[in-house]
Amino acid sequence: MDSDDMRLATAGDLAVVGDLVNSAYGHYVARIGRKPGPMLDDHAARIAAGWTHLLERGGAVLGLVVLIPQPDALLVENVAVSPRAQGLGLGRRLMEFAEKRARAAGLTRLRLYTHVAMVENQAIYARLGYAETRRVHEAGLHRIYMEKPLA
Repeated sequence: MDSDDMRLATAGDLAVVGDLVNSAYGHYVARIGRKPGPMLDDHAARIAAGWTHLLERGGAVLGLVVLIPQPDALLVENVAVSPRAQGLGLGRRLMEFAEKRARAAGLTRLRLYTHVAMVENQAIYARLGYAETRRVHEAGLHRIYMEKPLA
């Protein structure tokens, strides 16, 4: 990989985080019929909690992952890659970062959710070893929860 740096987002990154999420998820609005969950999230609160991690390359923020600790897992609440950087393996890099964080915390699984209409994401997660655990309707969205055990 080119020199990628991971760092925690700060309050000063709020606008960059919002722009990145909106650009990464904007194309789903027509498919879902409304903004996807990540576009509605309280990014300031997630940054303040220390959950938002940024991936930078050459000083530019190209991706992010929001990781929320749970008692039995690390929840990958959001993975976003700038459209201009998609296809470069950054999403995989963010997911590998999540695995390292979970292992470092002594957790044995990763958990995530995605919208039922985001079929390409479901396929990516399945290739990365995630399996569907349940389907729910929450926050006005139809979500699929998936988990990956960590060996």
